Amino acid sequence: MKTILTPIDFSDASSPVIDASVELAQQINADLVLLHVVTAPVVASEYGLVMENVSEIISAAEKVSATKLQHLCEQFAARNITVRSRQELSTPVESILSIAAEEKASYIVMGSHGHSALYDLLVGSTTHGVLNKAPCPVLIIPSAQK
Repeated sequence: MKTILTPIDFSDASSPVIDASVELAQQINADLVLLHVVTAPVVASEYGLVMENVSEIISAAEKVSATKLQHLCEQFAARNITVRSRQELSTPVESILSIAAEEKASYIVMGSHGHSALYDLLVGSTTHGVLNKAPCPVLIIPSAQK
C-alpha cells in the first residue's frame, strides 16, 4: 500500500496542502498520514533567552494540535479516506524526514509559505530542508496568492 505523508502546521497554507494530499491519495489508492510537528518556543528578552513555563507552552500546543488532527481524521474517515495522524516534538525537517522513512512514504506533500530568499536564508526553509534529503518524491503546494 502506498503512503502519503502530509506535514501540516495549521496555517492558512495547510488547507490546499490537505486538499492536494486527499486528491492524490484517492487517485493512487494510498493511505494518508497527517503530521504536525510541535517545536519548543524560543522566548527572548533583552537579557537573553527566557525558559520559563516552556513545558506548559509545549503541553498546550500538543493538546491543541492533537485535537485538530483528530478532527481532521474524523472528517476524512467519514469520506472513506484511510488516514492516520502523527504528532512529534522536534524540529520540522528532522521529524518529516524521520517519519517519511519510518512510514515508508511514497510521497511527501507539503506547502510552501512563499517566504523571501532573505527570510529563508536567516530562518531556514522547512521545504528546502526536506527537498534536499527526502527519501521519496516531494510535491510542493504553493501558498495562495493574495
